[in-house]
Amino acid sequence: MLQQQLLIPILALLCCSNTAAWQQQHQSKTPITTSLNRRVALEGIITSTAAATATVFLPNIASVQAQPTEFQNIGTQSPLPAGGGSSIDETQFKTLPNGVKIKDFSVGTGSEIVGNNSRVSFQCSGRLLNLNGVVFYNTKNNNPDGFGAIPLTVTLGKGESLPGLDSGLIGMRKNGIRRIIVPAELAYSVYPNLEPKPMSDLDQRALDSVVKNPRRDATILFDVRLERFT
Repeated sequence: MLQQQLLIPILALLCCSNTAAWQQQHQSKTPITTSLNRRVALEGIITSTAAATATVFLPNIASVQAQPTEFQNIGTQSPLPAGGGSSIDETQFKTLPNGVKIKDFSVGTGSEIVGNNSRVSFQCSGRLLNLNGVVFYNTKNNNPDGFGAIPLTVTLGKGESLPGLDSGLIGMRKNGIRRIIVPAELAYSVYPNLEPKPMSDLDQRALDSVVKNPRRDATILFDVRLERFT
């Protein structure tokens, strides 16, 4: 009986000692693991933050500097309109006396041609050469009823549309496809309120970013397809 009474405290002491040792060992490992996990997580946050910052403030330089092939050299650019006529080697740009450049991809049909005061209806897209050819105008977007794009209709020589575009349209035939490059002095830099007018605020801001910035070349490129004229 006495031996049992002495043995119980000893066993209790051993249990407490083992428990304390286990707790000390566990506690000594836990902070290391936790610290390591926190360190890994922190490194991940720093890495992802740096990557996100680089994406926002350091865009891909190649994509910024690269220009579409058709805008690298105005004199040798490939045709944009589908089903164009003559190849690029056969037809180069013709420069008009006022500095407008024209190039036919499809001559069109019929014997009649657009004159100085013709009323013309045509599909048209306008691009900003200084912004890598960003489109700021397209009659395809003028489709309120869902039955197809509504062509732009103007009377040439009446101050309704850009003078450079007017002169570029003269001489076209029905169904003809022509590219017209209009210098700034015959485009929006001098005539900001003439047709073709951007159809959205976003397109207008794109145009303004070039026209209202004296350090940028405000040359405009138009691709037109003549539907009819009188």
